[in-house]
Order: sequence, then structure tokens, then C-alpha cells
Amino acid sequence: MSILWTIIIGFVAGVIAKFIMPGENEPSGFILTTILGIVGAFVATYLGQALGWYRPGGGAGLVGAVLGAIIVLFVYGLFAGRQRRAI
Repeated sequence: MSILWTIIIGFVAGVIAKFIMPGENEPSGFILTTILGIVGAFVATYLGQALGWYRPGGGAGLVGAVLGAIIVLFVYGLFAGRQRRAI
């Protein structure tokens, strides 16, 4: 059941992050939005544990997942922007 909640939270976090930080270089579609949110949750969990905000074994909530997804979108936009300029 926790995997299902991770997917649901990931999708919601991905949608919110794409709404907050729109752009033409962002990934689109249901699956990519969900993956964006899930990766954002993992990024937020890793950074939160490294900074001491979350205890080991604890995970980021919705707000942390959204912030992590925004970070992932920002980094993705940097690399996608470079690839378009290089062509």
C-alpha cells in the first residue's frame, strides 16, 4: 500500500510543481509527471535526512515532495535548455 501512496503523492507533487514552475522544456504526460513527483520526493527525503530534518527511515511529505520536484524541474530545464541550444 505504501507504493500506491508514493505514486499518488508523486503525481500530486509533480502536478503542483509543474503548475508552480511552468516552462516549455518540462516533461509532459501522466507517467512523466508522476515520475517527476516521485523523484522529487526522493530528492527531498535525501536532502532532508542529510540536513537532519527527517530521521533515518522517514520520508518527505507532500510539501517536501513538491519542493524536490521543483528542484528536479529546475535541473531538467538547465540540461534540456543546453541540448536545444547545442543543436
